[in-house]
Amino acid sequence: MSCGWHRGYFGMQVNGPDERRIIFSVWDSGKEPDDRAKVRYEDQVTLLAKGDSVVAHGFGGEGTGGHSHWVYDWKAGQTYKFLMHAVPFVKGKDSTTQYSAYFFVPEHNEWKLIASFRAPKDGKYMSHLYSFLENFSFENGHVYRKGYYGNHWIKTPQGEWIELTKARFTNDATARAKDRLDFGGGSENGMFYLWTAGFIPANAKLGDTFERPAIGRAPLIELPKF
Repeated sequence: MSCGWHRGYFGMQVNGPDERRIIFSVWDSGKEPDDRAKVRYEDQVTLLAKGDSVVAHGFGGEGTGGHSHWVYDWKAGQTYKFLMHAVPFVKGKDSTTQYSAYFFVPEHNEWKLIASFRAPKDGKYMSHLYSFLENFSFENGHVYRKGYYGNHWIKTPQGEWIELTKARFTNDATARAKDRLDFGGGSENGMFYLWTAGFIPANAKLGDTFERPAIGRAPLIELPKF
């Protein structure tokens, strides 16, 4: 997962031997854990737009919300770029945020809109930023995986670019319960990294802080015109 925040996440998945995806999801308001049919309409995320060939629908089972994905055969070992955009709207007691996700398609040399969702009862910019590396298939849990994360930037409402060069290591319930002990992270080659599985002893613990050297060159973003 490249970019997660307090309301959703954006990244890539392996979904089978012959399918890979770029995925983007935003959670509904409330605390319904499984069944989106139980979520009131005013608490549901609304799809505003999606890119060509993107699939979008509601989801449940891990909270509820709006899901989108684009089938794209991304390659291990290549670097890919992700861009999240947040626009809050606050009017009286009504507060929403429009979240839009763009993926840079290297074959076309341009940014592609994945989807844009309106999240109710929000009205904030993105916070609690995070990335993660996950394997949700127990059948290949012995296979070592490693992901690199670099060149992180945020752009403030005032137009200032700020480079993110520090990260704090956290882990999930599986690691906290010590069901798996083979995970870790750090910084190398100018980037953060995370790894999991392979039956290798952990090299990081909850709360460890990593740093990467600053690049100092803010991104140049040219989004598609609609």
